[in-house]
Amino acid sequence: MSRVAKKPITLARGVEYKNESDTLTVKGPKGTLSLAKPAGVEITLENGVLNLSSVAPGDDAITGTIRAILANMVQGVSEGFQRKLDLVGVGYRATMQGADLSLALGFSHPILFKAPEGITLAAPSQTEILVQGADKQRVGEVAAKIRGFRPPEPYKGKGVKYSDETIIRKEAKKA
Repeated sequence: MSRVAKKPITLARGVEYKNESDTLTVKGPKGTLSLAKPAGVEITLENGVLNLSSVAPGDDAITGTIRAILANMVQGVSEGFQRKLDLVGVGYRATMQGADLSLALGFSHPILFKAPEGITLAAPSQTEILVQGADKQRVGEVAAKIRGFRPPEPYKGKGVKYSDETIIRKEAKKA
């Protein structure tokens, strides 16, 4: 069995796990997440610890994948996930209009971005955006969609970038 699949998942305080006929459900203070039950993976709950094992000896890869997804679900419903974006450029700013995010990114019009269900957006300053939620995949997807409005360009570094992203700068053409 793979090394990832062998690691047990400890359920945090306040997190409930249900193994129903066709879905796996994890419920906690930050929300509820569910996953379609995979074939070939056996999940057991003992004393607040989830253990995974593969039914067939050759299905170790899917067992490790399901273990990683379940661990992210447990962390998401207990602590949540966050992705921070920075706006770099003169006149680039983000403001909140209710639950929606208004972006001024150098276009002739502002971009109004509606937060999908389960995701909260925040703009602590005019040049920072926080994307928060319980589902790691959706948080990353929303952050990538916001970054896609104006990706950082390599010459001046202007655009929307992840806070931990490094933009490799290019030298301009010489005359």
